[in-house]
Amino acid sequence: MSNLVVNGQEIPLDKEGYLRNLDDWSKDTAIQLANGEGIELTEEHWQIIELLQEFYREFELSPAMRPLVKYIGQHLGAEKGRSIYLMQLFPPSPAKVASKIAGLPKPTNCL
Repeated sequence: MSNLVVNGQEIPLDKEGYLRNLDDWSKDTAIQLANGEGIELTEEHWQIIELLQEFYREFELSPAMRPLVKYIGQHLGAEKGRSIYLMQLFPPSPAKVASKIAGLPKPTNCL
């Protein structure tokens, strides 16, 4: 277990870098988590992060890649609902990396 320091506050992470307490998520936390993944967040990233959080509220789980692609396609259109688009934003594993940055648990069927 490690901690992430955001605005002077220590936020506990699990051994894979996911938030231990989902209530610790904030935009500043997301920026720090993204930096740890080598990602600089853009408007396109935030669209996916917000949809991931919406998916979690709706289904109470973090989506694996296939349901994530389908959900993004339904909400943002076919152009963004593609694996390659998500891979460009959240390499190398979009479902895992995007869930981590969105402050959600690791998708259950991701290794």
